[in-house]
Amino acid sequence: MGNIKKVLPVKIFCGFIYKEEKVFEEAKIKLEERWGETDIEYGPFNFDFTDYYEKEMGSDLKRRFISFEKLYLPEDAYEWKIFTNRVEKIFSENEKRKINIDPGYIDNSKVILLSTKDYYHRIYLGKGIYAEITLYYSEGKYNFFKWTYPDYRTENYINFFLKLRERYRCQIKKIQENEKNVDKDTG
Repeated sequence: MGNIKKVLPVKIFCGFIYKEEKVFEEAKIKLEERWGETDIEYGPFNFDFTDYYEKEMGSDLKRRFISFEKLYLPEDAYEWKIFTNRVEKIFSENEKRKINIDPGYIDNSKVILLSTKDYYHRIYLGKGIYAEITLYYSEGKYNFFKWTYPDYRTENYINFFLKLRERYRCQIKKIQENEKNVDKDTG
């Protein structure tokens, strides 16, 4: 029988697809109200990997990522996607979104995306939300799966996740050092 171990908190990030900078900035404020201050912002860069969003949002779309300073336990990750869907609706007009927000999280070994869409490689979390391991970290680099979206395989995205992982590892190290100091003080 395996022993249940303490779960480490994870680092939330969001990927945005949008056309207007103003919409991105306003949506970012809504997310900061929920998750606190951002610590890394990456992009924007052109989003031209698919025309999936063009009918709804137009052409010349941009992609940008942000992450949040505070770490969270992943138990309620499904609520993160429900929240970002609500934010998307705030910035919709005539049932068309002006921004797409894809939340996810990173830990030491993987990048997780949250989705409303089921598929064979996604795990149900609750309330209509699924989790997908999109990238995994092994042998000093991020690796992808056959289902990993093409844009998540690019150098821009990989560089963001490497930077995010480095930041996350520093935060976890600090938490673990603080816990050791508390143990020394109380032991």
